Amino acid sequence: MSRIGRMPIAVPAGVTVEIAENNKVTVKGPKGTLERVLPAEMDIKKEGEEIIVSRPNDLKKMKSLHGLTRTLINNMVIGVTDGYEKKLEINGVGYRAQKQGKKLVLSLGYSHPVEMEDPEGIETVLDGTNIIIVKGISKEKVGQYAAEIRAKRAPEPYKGKGIKYSDEVIRRKVGKTGKK
Repeated sequence: MSRIGRMPIAVPAGVTVEIAENNKVTVKGPKGTLERVLPAEMDIKKEGEEIIVSRPNDLKKMKSLHGLTRTLINNMVIGVTDGYEKKLEINGVGYRAQKQGKKLVLSLGYSHPVEMEDPEGIETVLDGTNIIIVKGISKEKVGQYAAEIRAKRAPEPYKGKGIKYSDEVIRRKVGKTGKK
């Protein structure tokens, strides 16, 4: 049995969950609304202040979808109550970030500044010139946008220059040594 899939999802006060046909789940909360169509094979029921996900049979595909479906709904509930955020750090001489309205302008050692527009429902906040905080209610979108920012200049292993997640550890390499 899927241990994660079996756990009920507690619905906090102030959050409404609607389950329409074809397993279209809409979660409304203080921070906004999220909706998602989940696998039609899964049986999603609302019982009081809990949501229970169950699977029709024990095929491998159903077992894997069971835990996934429950986690996706749980992430939606957490998103509309607390929201998600990812922290990115910019390391390197002359590397910096600026905010111009909804645009994030990155100076990353290229001949031109890199401009990125904040996607719908995602907000970027600067903490100083070298820490970017990506905030939003959708875990998937926050992670995707943070990954896109990081991809503009991924950290390199010799000096550690580039954009990295604040909790990421860069494996450092020793540079080349001169001849004797």
